[in-house]
Parts: sequence; C-alpha cells; structure tokens
Amino acid sequence: MIEALFDNNLNWAAARARADGDWLQRREGGTTPDYLWIGCSDSRACAHEIVGLEPDALLVHRNVANLAPSGDLGLMATLHFALEIVKVRHIIVCGHTGCGGVRAALDGGRHGMLDHWLRGLRRLGEDAASTLRAMRDVETQTDFLAELNVVDQVRALADNPLVLDVWRRRQPLALHGWIHVNRDGLLRNLETTVESRADARRLFFSSPPAPPRRGGGRRS
Repeated sequence: MIEALFDNNLNWAAARARADGDWLQRREGGTTPDYLWIGCSDSRACAHEIVGLEPDALLVHRNVANLAPSGDLGLMATLHFALEIVKVRHIIVCGHTGCGGVRAALDGGRHGMLDHWLRGLRRLGEDAASTLRAMRDVETQTDFLAELNVVDQVRALADNPLVLDVWRRRQPLALHGWIHVNRDGLLRNLETTVESRADARRLFFSSPPAPPRRGGGRRS
C-alpha cells in the first residue's frame, strides 16, 4: 500500500516535467509567496487548487477546524516564518462546509485530546446556542458554526502579537475569512477583511462580532 504512494509520486513528477520542463529548476530557486492559508485538516481539496495557484505560491498551515490560537506553538512558528521571513501580504483563514471538527464540537460527545483543542469552538457554539437550536438539522448547524468559527479566528489573528508587530511597523498585511463550500466547490467571502489594528478594532473589538451573513457573501 505504501509503495503505491511512491509510484504515484514518480508518475506525478514525470507528468509535471513533461508539462513544464523548467518547473523543478524554478522550485530550486526558492519562492516568496504572498499568501498564508490557514485551513482545516479534513478539508476536501488542496488550498492551491481551490484558488488556481501553483503549490509554492502560498504557504499552508492546517489543523483540526482551522483554528488560530496564539498558544499553539506550531501556528506561531508558521506565523513567524510567514511574517518575518517570507513577509506574506495576506493571511486567509478558510473553513469549509461539513467540517468534522466543528461537528465534533457540537455533538456533546467525548473525543479525548480533541476536546482540549476544540474547547474555544465549543464555547462559541454555546454562545450561539439559541440560534443553533432554531436550525432545522445538524448539517445547517455545523455550517453556521463553521462560519462563526472563521470570523472568530480572524479576530484572534487580529489580536495576535506577531500580527500586531507587523501592523506597528506598517508592513502590508491583510487578514481574510473565507468558507469553501463542498457541494459546489466555490469560496464564500465572509466580509471580515482587516488591514490594520484600526480596522480590526472597528470590526471586532468595539462590539461583539456579528454572525456572518449567510448565502450571498461576495466571492473572492
């Protein structure tokens, strides 16, 4: 079974070389992506494919339910690399419909270490409990909480010390919150883009964040 992966890799590398003879040489020269993508471990599609970029055109950090807590050393190391070394200009938090991590936060069951990881997401669900109860099914509840979660993670990034340092020195950086819809493959913009501490203060910190708009969000 594992050997099949090496065979697949050989076929993939050969196909890429046939399609673009200079591809490997360009990769060896290094890249300077403009984007950091924070996505979910169980996302159904590759980040670069969703937005039509080459794999080396964006950095990708993935974890269960696309969370962005400042206490996560893996995330903080990725942010430091992205902001201080690569100097990305955009950070995209992208959740997706049908998220297993969000569903686990909602189901009330015990999930071992996952419960520790999802505790903030569960609190977010508790805060929105009356809205969630009014929804017709678990799928709708899951997708709504996934949207709330993306907004909350953009808010967390806007208060992250590494991001604040970037804004203090006026290095260009915008934070974005998106949802990838599995049923049609399209991205939905949750209208949470912030490009400065002042932006973030107006959107997130002057009053409790509003629930994201459903359905007709602007595509990115």
